[in-house]
Amino acid sequence: LAAYITRREHHWAGRPVSSYLFVSSWGNRMDAGTIHRTFYSLSRQIGLRGASDSHGPRLHDMRHVFATNTLVRWYKSGDDPERRLPILSAYLGHSHVEDTQWYLNGSPELMREAMRRLEQLWGDRP
Repeated sequence: LAAYITRREHHWAGRPVSSYLFVSSWGNRMDAGTIHRTFYSLSRQIGLRGASDSHGPRLHDMRHVFATNTLVRWYKSGDDPERRLPILSAYLGHSHVEDTQWYLNGSPELMREAMRRLEQLWGDRP
């Protein structure tokens, strides 16, 4: 991102450009349709999707994987994910931590880490 920002600032120096980070070749913010079409095209170029596939990875899937992997990494490193969740929430652009907490559900890796911690906490209790 730092390299992109440097190139963006150099490219648009002295010309009007949107305050949004990613902009079109006209300097306007990119709309969701353009972003998704670009992602699908790049997905095909690198082999995540077949040339004629109508289904495959979505941007939101990448976001979910990032959030889940971040939480798993915090668990494995001994961090307190509950304490750090507001950081992840802000990074993802969520207004409320509750909007991020759903990433905790449905991930086998996260459930394993949570169970491992619970078992450590309970120890040999009956």
